[in-house]
This record gives sequence, C-alpha cells and structure tokens, in this order.
Amino acid sequence: MARGIDVGTMNIVSAKQDDSETVFVSQRNSFVEIEYSDMAERMLSRSDVLHIRKDDNVYVVGDDALNFANIFNEETRRPMKHGILSSEEKSAIPMIKLILEQVIGEPDRPNERVYFSTPADPIDSDLSTLYHQKTLESFLGDIGYDPEPINEGMAVIYSELADHNFTGLGISFGAGMTNVCLSYYAVPVMTFSVARGGDWIDEQTATATGETVDKVTSIKEEDFRLDFTTDAGGVEGALSIYYDNLLDYVIENVAREVNEEDVEEGLDVPVVVTGGTASPPGFEKLFEDRLENADIPFSISDVRKANEPLYSVARGALVASRTEEDDAAEAQAATEAED
Repeated sequence: MARGIDVGTMNIVSAKQDDSETVFVSQRNSFVEIEYSDMAERMLSRSDVLHIRKDDNVYVVGDDALNFANIFNEETRRPMKHGILSSEEKSAIPMIKLILEQVIGEPDRPNERVYFSTPADPIDSDLSTLYHQKTLESFLGDIGYDPEPINEGMAVIYSELADHNFTGLGISFGAGMTNVCLSYYAVPVMTFSVARGGDWIDEQTATATGETVDKVTSIKEEDFRLDFTTDAGGVEGALSIYYDNLLDYVIENVAREVNEEDVEEGLDVPVVVTGGTASPPGFEKLFEDRLENADIPFSISDVRKANEPLYSVARGALVASRTEEDDAAEAQAATEAED
C-alpha cells in the first residue's frame, strides 16, 4: 500500500488509499512550550493532547499548539522555516520526528513506498533544500518506509490536472514558500520556488498592526475573505494588502523564469492553485485578475483552486507513489508471464 506525505511548514499531511477512498491525516507543524507540572501532564494525557515532556517542560505539539499559544499568550514554535527544517530551532529534529510518526503511522509492510514533498531551491534566497530533503528521507526510513522525494509543484500537477494530461501550471502557496511547476504531459518544463508564503503574509501583517503572528494566523484561517470590502487599518485589511503583494511577486517571477524556447507555440494551459495560503475565498479570482495583465509566453485557459487545498500536495504524492507501485506490479506480471 503506497502512501504520500506533504511535509509543509504549517501542516504535515499524509494520504493513503483505503479501497475507493483516500484517507488523509494531518497535524499542524508547530509546538508550544509550557512549564511542567503533574497536574498539567495528567490533564493533557486525559484530553489526548499530543505532547512530550523534556526536563522541566512539556511541549504541546500539533493541532493543539496554536490553541495553547493563544490561551497563554505565547508564540508557537516551528520545526520548519521558509519551507525547510529550521536551523534556528534547537528542538526542530525531535518535534518533526514526533509529528511525522503521528501523521503517517507505521507502514503496512516493510519498505512500503512513500513519496514526500520537497520544495525547489528558492530563486530569491541562498537557502538550499538538500539537507532538509536528506534528513526527511532518513526519518521516514527509520519509521520503516522506502521514501522518495517529489517536487511540491509537480505533486500539484499530479493531484489536480489528470483531466488535462498533467499539462498546466501548478502553484502551491504554502506557509514557508510558494512552489511553481509548469508541466507538459507530466514532464516538468519549469520548477522553482520563492521564499515567501503564508508566514510572510502573517509576519508583515503582524508588524503593520501590532498583533501577534499567531493571532493574525487565527484570523486568517477562521473567516477571512479576499474580497477587498474590509476597511483599511485592521488585520483583515492588512492581510488583503499583503496577499495582493504576494500574488504580484509570484507572477513577476513566473514571467521571469519561463524560457520561451521551452514552451510550445500557442500553448494554452490551466492554472491550479493550492496550499493552505490559497484557502481564503476569493483567492483564485484575485490571482486570475492579476494574471490577465501578466507578460508570460503562454496563454491561460482558466484559473482554478483545488477543492481541498490542504490535501492537494499529499494527494499528488500519493498518485506518484501508486503509479510507481502499479508500474512495478505490471512489470513483474509481464516477467512472470514470459517465464
């Protein structure tokens, strides 16, 4: 049974096939530190809150971390930053290992295949994704899987553009990075990332309004809409401004990175946007409006948002994993038939 996993800065999501249904498991990729007490640990255990104890502290991990952070007016901490493992967070390794184990679970058989998402090296930063990729391979191997990386943008293509022969522009708006892939019949023509995403929006908004980053994140995830009807001056008004700026920035870099020689003349492709940062209502309409004035060497047939933006990359990783598994089974059957 093959699996896929999206290792994102904000959320880690796994996908596996259960008969005709795709089953997803997710946890927020964050934690908060609280002071240890016997009572606190008993209450956390009784409430099934994911946590671990280390010395005189208890770390609340995953989905409950943001709630605890808001209650205690603390900032959550992240194992990842800018789409890769954080070099600034000393607890990054044990925390992300715990979250990975909770999300993906044990394999159904030894060396079960799993494709995991990895970002492209950003074109606007000196960050390298190699250490991040190899470390995740090691973690997943330790759990008992046979891991294989898949570019995050390509995973979007696999997930959302089967009806277009895996041809189109897939863009994953994550928390730490935005990943872009232009694919032609499942062959990537262009892949890149920029080191801006949802975290950049939240940080800029928090600075502009004086709110905490976690408070801004909560407002954005609850009922925020990109309809530009919100009065300027508040958190939602600032969020709209920085969303608009991020989309312009991504489009500028798409126009800069596309090589006209690699694009078939008259190419007309769909654009699919996904990722947690693409979740607010109105996102795809705003992006479509911005694309209309962009100077890019191919035509856009339509802009669509994945039905389940949070699950799209994990689903695409699962598609890649299952395709490889099916190909291997067909090859083995052909060999046995020849014998």
